[in-house]
Amino acid sequence: MDVLKKGFSMAKEGVVAAAEKTKAGVEEAAAKTKEGVMYVGNKTKEGVVSGVNTVAQRTTDQANIVADTTVAGANEVAQQTVDGVENAAVSTGLVNPADFSHTEGAAEEGGQ
Repeated sequence: MDVLKKGFSMAKEGVVAAAEKTKAGVEEAAAKTKEGVMYVGNKTKEGVVSGVNTVAQRTTDQANIVADTTVAGANEVAQQTVDGVENAAVSTGLVNPADFSHTEGAAEEGGQ
């Protein structure tokens, strides 16, 4: 009977040791899984931030292009309007055409 008790006692110790090793193994696996999930989460976050920054930069670039084009178009419309008003003023006799020749020449020289 003692032999059986001793055998069962040894078996019990073996099961307890195996359970402790299993518990330690599961804890280690859980820690590594957590590390892996955190790593993937951080890389995903970095990727999202990088993607958002890229989109923001491209949007800014496109907005600047649109703004530059709008300003150029507005300048052209303004110049055409001034030319039209000058032509109307000259054709109706309100102003002398010589009055504009000095301003245009000075503007052209200053612009070059």
